[in-house]
Amino acid sequence: MLVHPPGPFPTEDPSMAVTHLLAAVAGAGAGVLADRLRGSGVTSTASLAGSTLAAPSAAAWITDFLNAAYYAKQPPNRDLDDLRLAFAIVTTYWHEHGTRRLGARDVLRFHDAFGTARLRGSGGRTGTLDRDSLLSGGERLFGHWFPSAALDWNRAGWGIVFPSVEAKEGHDPEVRLRRAQPGPLSPPRRPEPEQVWHTYPPVELPDAAATIRALLDVEHWPDYASELGRFTPLRRGGLDGQTFEIEVVGFPSPRTPVFTRAYVTVENLVTAAEPAARDAWVDALRRGFASRPHEQSPLPDDADVHAGFDLMTHQGHFMGEAKNRLLVYSADGRDYVRAAGTWDPMSWPLAEMYSRVGQWSQHAFWGMAGPEQSMLHQLGDQVRRRYLDPAAGGTAAEPA
Repeated sequence: MLVHPPGPFPTEDPSMAVTHLLAAVAGAGAGVLADRLRGSGVTSTASLAGSTLAAPSAAAWITDFLNAAYYAKQPPNRDLDDLRLAFAIVTTYWHEHGTRRLGARDVLRFHDAFGTARLRGSGGRTGTLDRDSLLSGGERLFGHWFPSAALDWNRAGWGIVFPSVEAKEGHDPEVRLRRAQPGPLSPPRRPEPEQVWHTYPPVELPDAAATIRALLDVEHWPDYASELGRFTPLRRGGLDGQTFEIEVVGFPSPRTPVFTRAYVTVENLVTAAEPAARDAWVDALRRGFASRPHEQSPLPDDADVHAGFDLMTHQGHFMGEAKNRLLVYSADGRDYVRAAGTWDPMSWPLAEMYSRVGQWSQHAFWGMAGPEQSMLHQLGDQVRRRYLDPAAGGTAAEPA
């Protein structure tokens, strides 16, 4: 993931309360820059910059809104639930307004809903928003149903908050897929000995069976977002064959997160319910790492694998021609989730970007750094909160 780690933020900036109005004007020129990048041949990912939900004229004010909810706060005041709520507000607004791309004109509605709270500095400093202000602003945007629905796991999905369970059940996620139009799959194509194979640190889980439930509940993948990115499913149906839009956060300067996107599709989902297919998948993974003694195997010798799958990139992905694997396993009486990636050697400029910033971010997202940056840590946290906490109605499931 070609992003910079987030740095410290200045402690005072009174102008932040009205920057989302100025951002709408600044965003109008973003389309010209994007067009130049697309035609320059400098990077194959420029055409995927931004979001399927927003026109270039909305990019700046949406970024500023997310900044107010999370990135511009002092670290003690940051809470990933606030960032996920802010993302949900933007995505719900897109859904409630006919799934048209958001533009500069929509900033006025957000200013009416959140401007006063930002002037007050509800998030701890001028221009920021706390959770209560996000919920009350969402109520002004959508109606009285929003605050309770935003806190109801059963009325959330695909990054959207729905007024009812029935509305959620009627949602067609492929509306976003048709707008995204991901390119063809781009798995590694070089001979296997020439490919790069790498694994990341294991992340301990509260319960393997509940984690598999959480992964199979694909509509909730946006709820596992970290501060570096999130996955949104785009297809009807379950995990096998599912295509995800990845929104990745970059930091060209400490307080200006920039979002780019890419796509992956799940292939080769294996579980303990089909041991032959699972064992063949695991054996291929072990053989690949066994031929690379400088790389640590992602699986201890005595590991019991409960589930695994490949995340295959689409053309234009920031890792080039690649695939990642996620596996859920138990070893020494503990449960873990772990990522293991394979990619073709990168051409310039991807290799240059990866060596400077991508390597750190990729490791962080898949578990090396703090929990705030790692989607796998956030997955484990949501499993604990949503699937195992009796107060939330959660119960552990049998392994799939």
